[in-house]
Amino acid sequence: MKRIEVVIRPSKLEDVKKLMSLEWVAGLSVCEVKGRGRHEGQTAVYRGAEVEVEMLPRLKVEMVVPDPLVPRVLHDLLPLVRTGRAGDGKIFVTHVEEAVRIRTGERGESAL
Repeated sequence: MKRIEVVIRPSKLEDVKKLMSLEWVAGLSVCEVKGRGRHEGQTAVYRGAEVEVEMLPRLKVEMVVPDPLVPRVLHDLLPLVRTGRAGDGKIFVTHVEEAVRIRTGERGESAL
């Protein structure tokens, strides 16, 4: 199993939620995060004064999928989150050793 973590612009959440309509997506979690990549941040106007915003608001979407589905998830996900501008975010794919459904005790892929 693989965990796919996607850091995206908040405006892209509704697009990512479209993945839930696909039968092979069992679920996803969303957390509000702040971060900064290579870009220098942004200047914003707050109460008439310019302020430098170093840490930009982003969302982190996580899902765990069986190994064979990773290419399909990435193929379906990329067009939904890409704007072509700096700050689009990142996707991280990591190995998941074990999954347990708390309610039933199911383990492995059946717990997804």
